[in-house]
Amino acid sequence: MQQVTIASAQYPITEHADFASWQRHTEKWVSDAAIRGAELVLFPEYGAMELVSIFGNEVRNDIRRQIHDLNDLRADFCATFEALARKYRVIIVAPSIPVIEGGKKLNRAFVFSANGLAGYQDKFFMTRFENEHWGIDSAPKQLTIFEASWGKFGIQICYDVEFPIGAQKLCEAGANLILAPSCTETIRGATRVHVGARARALENQAFTVVSQTVGEALWSPAVDLNYGYAAFYTTPDKDMPEEGIIATKNPQEEGWLIQAIDFSLTDEVRKDGQVFNFRDQARMSIGLAEEAVSIVFRSL
Repeated sequence: MQQVTIASAQYPITEHADFASWQRHTEKWVSDAAIRGAELVLFPEYGAMELVSIFGNEVRNDIRRQIHDLNDLRADFCATFEALARKYRVIIVAPSIPVIEGGKKLNRAFVFSANGLAGYQDKFFMTRFENEHWGIDSAPKQLTIFEASWGKFGIQICYDVEFPIGAQKLCEAGANLILAPSCTETIRGATRVHVGARARALENQAFTVVSQTVGEALWSPAVDLNYGYAAFYTTPDKDMPEEGIIATKNPQEEGWLIQAIDFSLTDEVRKDGQVFNFRDQARMSIGLAEEAVSIVFRSL
């Protein structure tokens, strides 16, 4: 099988009275996607920040302390998504959440399947807000390939997808799908992510999928303003959309954008396309140290 149906979220940061309320809310989102035929469910970057709403005002207003309190919820957070992936028989790329590991504060997207926790991808490149104000650290340069029955995919979190190196290494290792969970405040920020995702699809003759946060969460100093939209992109080549845009959802509308994609199309383009972006990119020497990035494979 070379086809998969993916649900990409336009996700609002919502307030919750307690953890159980958040769990019910999360299950509603996952069940809605599964009922509509999704096999892979993609949530956005920092969607987990809505869990800060269950803390008191002192934590809500302290963006650095929030990281520690969210890290304390990590096990319950993961258990929730693991149970949902098993129950609904879907692969879930959970909303990214700050974690603390080895003394570093990392932005992590966990991945779950019906078999349990499959692994995670940490964010490499930090935005100025993350680095200068929030204290989130750049992760060790390790990429993860997730292998499903229908194909292989990797994750490039928000700002990461604006750089070619990660997607290139993932696709050279066998991926033909790059997922880009994202959280941006402005049209400019969202546009940078979407331009990056389209460029990565072109360079690698692959599919890219963007999920973004939407709306206002004025109670949260970290993710108070959100602008975004979900999208599916590919390379503009034979048997593909002429502009490389498969589907987009109206900005700022909460909900799922659901689309089936067929990997035989990218396989054919890489083999006999009008151009050979992926093949020719691999032939170029761009001065990158090959040992700088390692690849880990995870079965789903």
